[in-house]
Amino acid sequence: MVGARLAREIASFDDDGRVGEQLAAARRRRARVVVPSDARYPHLLHEIYDPPPLLWAEGSGGVDWTRCISIVGARRATQYGVRQAGRLASELANAGFTVVSGLAYGIDAAAHAGALEAGGTTVAVLGSGLDIVYPAAHRRLAQQIRDAGEVISEFAFGTRPERTNFPRRNRLISGVSLGVVVVEASEAGGALITARMALEQNREVFAVPGSVFSPASTGPNGLIRDGAAKLVTCASDVLEEILPGFEGRARGETVGPTEDLTESERRLARHLGREAEDLEAICVRAGLEVSSVLATLLTMELKGLVRQLPGKRFSLR
Repeated sequence: MVGARLAREIASFDDDGRVGEQLAAARRRRARVVVPSDARYPHLLHEIYDPPPLLWAEGSGGVDWTRCISIVGARRATQYGVRQAGRLASELANAGFTVVSGLAYGIDAAAHAGALEAGGTTVAVLGSGLDIVYPAAHRRLAQQIRDAGEVISEFAFGTRPERTNFPRRNRLISGVSLGVVVVEASEAGGALITARMALEQNREVFAVPGSVFSPASTGPNGLIRDGAAKLVTCASDVLEEILPGFEGRARGETVGPTEDLTESERRLARHLGREAEDLEAICVRAGLEVSSVLATLLTMELKGLVRQLPGKRFSLR
């Protein structure tokens, strides 16, 4: 069912020539048009107030839309922010999650790069048509994202990156995701717009704290102060919060216990038994960092291989 205004617009539409031009542009670029009834349409977008009637998509087409987490932040990021965004993205990618961002300078670019360096999947959401990469300096990064994930947009080919497009773009960044991580942002930055949209869409919001002397950290620090975001310092902090909700959303879509293990999972499984042990003991025996072990354990829990008990104690199922 559609509203009266949209119904009138559909009934009065007579620009078939422009539709043909858009489809021809998509064919030339080997892009896909994805509509809400398509299985490749990000299913979480069905939950938001104004889901796009179609998306244009370029890339591998192998994105698991049930496992997306967004990382957003300032364009004028500090070295601290860039390092944190890259590290978080890498850890999330290693845990099997797709990293979503907006291809902008600073935090967005660091998040995409971190996921790519980890051999993971990442999605860029554009505020322009797919044929106009903005900023232009990120054309090479956009191609790397296409090779390992997808570049998507709701805007028609030829659409310039106008300022008014980016709030609409931001609602998709949060809309496709289970949660949004804000790394650095000013009090009036686009990342905080994304965080507010995430809250309206009933998504989890996380923030990486920063120095009280850094203007770049006023946004995330304010979110934490106001209770709008959970403080996070590593991917495991995000996964601890996301995991229960994710299990409910997946409705049996998680990988079964007979699925082949990754190398890190096989290595860790050798140090686990039927009796529950605390996280630190497992880390010492495996000779691995806490953040790496916890991310792997949570992924194994998704697969039904590991049981987590109170007090961060784990055992094989």
